[in-house]
Amino acid sequence: MIIITAPVHAIFLETLDNKGMPYTYLPQCDYDELCCLIPTADGLVVSTNIKIDKSIIDLGKNLKWVARLGSGMEHIDVAYAQSKNINCVSSPEGNSNAVAEHAMGLLIGLMRNIPKSFEEVKEHKWLREENRGEEISGKTIGIIGYGNTGSRFARLLSSFDVRVLVYDKYKSGFSNADVTETDLSSICSEADIISFHVPLNSETRHMADANFFGKLQRKPIFINTSRGGIVDTAALIKALQHKNISGAALDVLENEKLESFSTEEDEHFNFLINQSNVIVTPHIAGYSHQSAYLLSKILLEKLGI
Repeated sequence: MIIITAPVHAIFLETLDNKGMPYTYLPQCDYDELCCLIPTADGLVVSTNIKIDKSIIDLGKNLKWVARLGSGMEHIDVAYAQSKNINCVSSPEGNSNAVAEHAMGLLIGLMRNIPKSFEEVKEHKWLREENRGEEISGKTIGIIGYGNTGSRFARLLSSFDVRVLVYDKYKSGFSNADVTETDLSSICSEADIISFHVPLNSETRHMADANFFGKLQRKPIFINTSRGGIVDTAALIKALQHKNISGAALDVLENEKLESFSTEEDEHFNFLINQSNVIVTPHIAGYSHQSAYLLSKILLEKLGI
């Protein structure tokens, strides 16, 4: 039995049907419900809605694999699962282009005042000089993390007349005609735009903190389409207030459950959404019709189904 707790593309269910593989499709499943069902499961498909911890894994006596629809394994205790001979796979290749295109859209939107000017037009304000923007061409772009999305973002940037600096703690020797491998301090001192493309783990949590923002020399635009926990929101707000950065484009937040905000989180959120040099989108960078298909197709291939 395969338990599917994430919304998958029709190709996933059709493939299981064609191969006569039994499954339970519960995209609204919660932790408690999964605890009741997991003892019957051979395979488990998840997103970020349920934490797959030691308790869930121990209950999955017959579990052979856990498949993450998308990228980022922070919600799964991968080490413990593997110690139980449970295979863990994900499909970050499936939405890397969608994320990269969204990052590009955020960047252009912010630099050319597109959301801001549209809001003004809706108020019958036709302000041209006030919305004179900046071009990407001629800028130095810093990319932090050169995995599936970071490398794809660099590829999109290759059509612009830009200098691309890339830092990745776990990779080296990837410089080419379009990108230059460098260190984090060089990005902090030389980049006009900085975009994060790293997974969330103990090393990257609050990687963009007060210390990071204090090292920025060129008041760059800051982009985060990876995970909200990469950024210390309070430090980001201070960087905006002190003009350490010229703007921020965020597809993710530290807490994305708006109804659960603390007083401080509510204050932070209200500050961000009321700045003309900030764009916030609701964690949709990886959401496209094309990526929905690819995420499921790649998982099927990796699982050998």
